[in-house]
Amino acid sequence: MAPVLEVSGLSTVFHTRRGLVRAVQNVSFSVNAGETLAIVGESGCGKTITALSLMRLVPVPPGEIVSGSVKVDGNDLLLLDEPAMRKARGKQISMIFQEPMTALNPLLTIGRQIAEMVVLHDGLSRRAARDRAVEMLNHVKIPEAERRAREYPHQMSGGMRQRAMIAMALACKPKVLVADEPTTALDVTIQAQILDLIGDLRREFGTAVVLITHDLGVVAETANKVVVMYAGRMVEEASVGEVFANPKHPYMTGLMSSIPRVASARGLTGIDATARLTEIPGIVPPLINLPPGCAFSPRCPRSEDRCLAAIPPFEVKGPDHSAACWRA
Repeated sequence: MAPVLEVSGLSTVFHTRRGLVRAVQNVSFSVNAGETLAIVGESGCGKTITALSLMRLVPVPPGEIVSGSVKVDGNDLLLLDEPAMRKARGKQISMIFQEPMTALNPLLTIGRQIAEMVVLHDGLSRRAARDRAVEMLNHVKIPEAERRAREYPHQMSGGMRQRAMIAMALACKPKVLVADEPTTALDVTIQAQILDLIGDLRREFGTAVVLITHDLGVVAETANKVVVMYAGRMVEEASVGEVFANPKHPYMTGLMSSIPRVASARGLTGIDATARLTEIPGIVPPLINLPPGCAFSPRCPRSEDRCLAAIPPFEVKGPDHSAACWRA
């Protein structure tokens, strides 16, 4: 099967008074129908800017997508003019934003916000669009959907608002869904419900999902493939099982080592209180002033001279497993 989403050589920069910020550099990946690809990494590694670049929502100026292609069913979104891109958003590719309270319009009811998208993309009448809005709210398991459709965002809980965002994103049955940390502001129980909901809808509609997250537990439970990013670049890509069983890049090894371990003692399961948490020393370098060579080398326990001298190429290191590391 041909991938639904093909991203090739995507690079995004920001022009600032201090200089050029290379937020995303030469990112490439593909996602098939009904598949979930997770993009992981620390804050500041370029995950959200990659998501906004896919949607062409990077603010211009100061941002600019300088190279690459983003193809949905072979149609390159980066070549579309703005009116055509507005039609593509929501219909071909849609997005669940990180904080629904700021993404939803506080002056419009939930039902009207969903209906507006359906009228724009599918050309339905206002009445038919309102019926579709209620149908989508039922799809995302919001109780009393008829009544909820007449409510405003502030009248809903955080979990309900996120469900409404998902309903809006899927109202026109897009081929690609970009979910930017959709569970960050939610408690653990609601997180699990939202992730299960996205999985159910992905299987029902055959949607290709790009999941932006920093939570490796979420990745292990929901994703098929993983892209690991650091300082705006891809440093590793593999299937979920492969990347957890055999990480190639020391950054991914460090992320996995920093997860608290559950220990078993005297037949009881809990956190081992005697074990110290492992951390990756240092911080992500400022993208305006990246070190020479591999950007991770100042924090890497396996760094050597050539790591400081040249950027390692992103290349195949095993079956369906690629990484950018001289010592992978």
